Amino acid sequence: MKAVIQRVTRASVEVEGHTVGRIGVGLLVLLGIAKGDEERDLLHVVDKLHTLRIFADEQGKMNRSLTEVGGAILLVSQFTLLGDTTKGRRPGFDHAAPPDEARRWYEQAVTRLRSAGVKVETGVFGAHMQVELLNDGPVTFLLDSRRGS
Repeated sequence: MKAVIQRVTRASVEVEGHTVGRIGVGLLVLLGIAKGDEERDLLHVVDKLHTLRIFADEQGKMNRSLTEVGGAILLVSQFTLLGDTTKGRRPGFDHAAPPDEARRWYEQAVTRLRSAGVKVETGVFGAHMQVELLNDGPVTFLLDSRRGS
């Protein structure tokens, strides 16, 4: 699994002109599911998302987690994170999981995060979405479960 994690002061996602997910302070997470992802990939990503210390403490240092600041996650599926741009001019998506498999892992990520006490809003899996955010910092991290990051 790959994720782009952006610390935000607010974020929202629209589908066909209707807001389907909206958060205030928290993380906008774009999540890509790869072929062959397993339970350990899911657990790695879920654990990092709510425990990664990327919010400021009283001294302005990144020392607080999402849970500690009471933030939320807007989780948006994004298969293009698995795009391969090494050859030619058109990205290849051979590394992305098939839609049914990706949906299952995406839904499990939502369930696991909510079970951990995190407020989670979502986009609509497989839909064309308009994502809007106000990146705080800017602070953006890349997470790849297969690289241990």
